[in-house]
Amino acid sequence: MKARSLAAGVLALSLVAAACGDDDDTTADEPTDTTAEEPAEEPAEEPSEEPAEEPSTETTTATTEAAGECNPLPLVQEGMLTVATGETVFPPWMGAGEDDFDDPSTGTGYEGALVFALAEEMGFTADQVTFVRTGFDEVIAPGSKDWDFNIQQYSITPERDEVVDFSDGYYTVDQAIIGAADSPAASATSIADLKPLRIGAAIGTTSLDYAEAIIDPDGDVQVYDDNSAAKAAFDAGQVDAIVFDLPTAYYITAVEITDASIIGILPEGDTPDELGMLFEDGNPLVPCVNAALQTLSDNGTLEALEQEWLAAGGDIPVFDS
Repeated sequence: MKARSLAAGVLALSLVAAACGDDDDTTADEPTDTTAEEPAEEPAEEPSEEPAEEPSTETTTATTEAAGECNPLPLVQEGMLTVATGETVFPPWMGAGEDDFDDPSTGTGYEGALVFALAEEMGFTADQVTFVRTGFDEVIAPGSKDWDFNIQQYSITPERDEVVDFSDGYYTVDQAIIGAADSPAASATSIADLKPLRIGAAIGTTSLDYAEAIIDPDGDVQVYDDNSAAKAAFDAGQVDAIVFDLPTAYYITAVEITDASIIGILPEGDTPDELGMLFEDGNPLVPCVNAALQTLSDNGTLEALEQEWLAAGGDIPVFDS
């Protein structure tokens, strides 16, 4: 556009100069004046071409609006990131330090450390992060939420996504079977071997979904209010085996039920089990969290946290389908 305006200006100056020269020829005053005046008006037409630049202005405006979606952040409490998590939090997910059990504010455990890494990436200081407690199953329901997001190993499923929103996945998890060394589960090597067993799992969890859909035992899966209740039932001999996500199973067999072991890992099924942060349906904070999560993935932070808090040694068989 600038080059074109300059050319028009040069043409106008040339025509004006020609007109001035013709003015000296009094024998051709009128024809010369008419010829000179018409081209001399071309610069005045230049503004009519300016609308061609409008798409550039609109693009800039749209880009600015997109960049501003997270500035300021849409929060339930201005200046604070309010994070919901379980009524009790368990290692290796949160409260994993020696003296940090059930304290998400310490930033220990995979999810605990992830919350503070996300907060920092989004511009919060540690004292601008506050935690509230909820049950697991109660929040997977439509309606308003009094927190920004909830993190307590929520698997992303189509059914849940109909009533709440999820972040992108922050961990892909396997489901494992825990059994006592002297139980019928100890000798199981396939899904068929698991079917006659009494299987337990916590309500509302993907572990329960896997127990019912993948194992599909001969009897009903025993359903418990939470992981603690499932562990208590196992300790009391009410079930032969319980299903947990693999990192939780590592912790339980190492610290809480030391006379049990991980018998095997269940097949993935049709789609991998991904964990995501849970939001109120339509929450505009979701893309802001996703952008921060993507940065943590790209710069290696997620992998480092996984290695620090979730990785465990040992070869565990995967059950045949």
